[in-house]
Amino acid sequence: MSAVSGTDAALARARELLADHPVVDGHNDLPWALRQQVRYDLDRCDIAVDQSGAGLHTDLPRLRAGGVGAQFWSVFVRADMAGDEAVSATLEQIDVVRRLAERHPADLRLAFTADDMEAARAEGRIASLMGAEGGHSINCSLATLRALHRLGVRYMTLTHNDNIPWADSATDVPAVGGLTRFGEEVVREMNRVGMLVDLSHVADDTMRDALRVTEAPVIFSHSSARGVCDHPRNVPDDVLGSLAVNGGLAMATFVPKFILPEAGAWTLAADENMRAHGLHALDTTPEAMAVHHAFEEANPRPRATTATVADHLDHMREVAGVDHIGLGGDFDGTAFTPDGLSDVSGYPNLIAELLRRGWSDADLAKLTWQNAVRVLRAAEDVARELSATRGPSIATIDQLDGTGTGTGA
Repeated sequence: MSAVSGTDAALARARELLADHPVVDGHNDLPWALRQQVRYDLDRCDIAVDQSGAGLHTDLPRLRAGGVGAQFWSVFVRADMAGDEAVSATLEQIDVVRRLAERHPADLRLAFTADDMEAARAEGRIASLMGAEGGHSINCSLATLRALHRLGVRYMTLTHNDNIPWADSATDVPAVGGLTRFGEEVVREMNRVGMLVDLSHVADDTMRDALRVTEAPVIFSHSSARGVCDHPRNVPDDVLGSLAVNGGLAMATFVPKFILPEAGAWTLAADENMRAHGLHALDTTPEAMAVHHAFEEANPRPRATTATVADHLDHMREVAGVDHIGLGGDFDGTAFTPDGLSDVSGYPNLIAELLRRGWSDADLAKLTWQNAVRVLRAAEDVARELSATRGPSIATIDQLDGTGTGTGA
């Protein structure tokens, strides 16, 4: 059999596998892209049709082509938003996810539980879940955390790129040494209500503090292996290894600067170029992408590929075990993507690469679907037990950390 026919066979087999065990993607920033590009006007951006011409990575036809069966939509707000502004913007993000599901009921089903995910799969719909990206979204308020959970948020990333008063970020100068006492209380309250603790973006000490405190499995919604690419946004091997004890899940991301060492320095230069043009480094609007592409033309970037991602998954499987890995592409949250994974339709290319490396059907079913469903179900079980014996926490950051911020429960 020729190499080309072998490749075709692997791709066909990948699509068959995804029909039975579709991808649960841990992180997609389409809601923020809709905020940036059309200010949530869904008439101006109809995801029922291909939106690649608008520079988006995500729409319904490409989700279907990619074999995506469940999507955690990130209800992200930038870390330079704070206080009530951050809370309001998070609510707007939640609103647009709900509106997308209402607008496309044949394709999307809001999902709040593992059973909802399985029901959506049985119906041939894409389960739509939500994750808040950054603890600044709760404004140091446990009541706000509970309100987000009631609205459907099923994970919260403890930080984004900047520190918050109760937790250190991976990409900021350490300030509190991991989690403060209030930060630990946030983790406990997340356990009690059934919101997954997401440790992507957080400092190593924050990871280890959260793993010490949590009574439920944790996730990394979009982080790869530091043992393959030494970037602070990735998971160190000792933490990956601890997921077998915790029961948690590390969902590999595709962002080139996190997976390909050579891409890191190039991205720093590209980000500086964005700032020189008065643009935020995370801006992915068409205007910003024009600046990016002009920089790329003058300074060719190192290219990550599906094989680069597969290298991370091989390592993560070896260190954490196949029961503790998943996928979290970060589509529409990054300006650049690997070759073969240019948008959400690319998942069959990755699964085909893993098949060629000898991954079994059983291992791939865990990677794409089963692990994520199991972890959410486990968090629900823990919440059921804890809520039977422990009421809502009304602790404040003033009480626990003595910050003098005046924020309430």
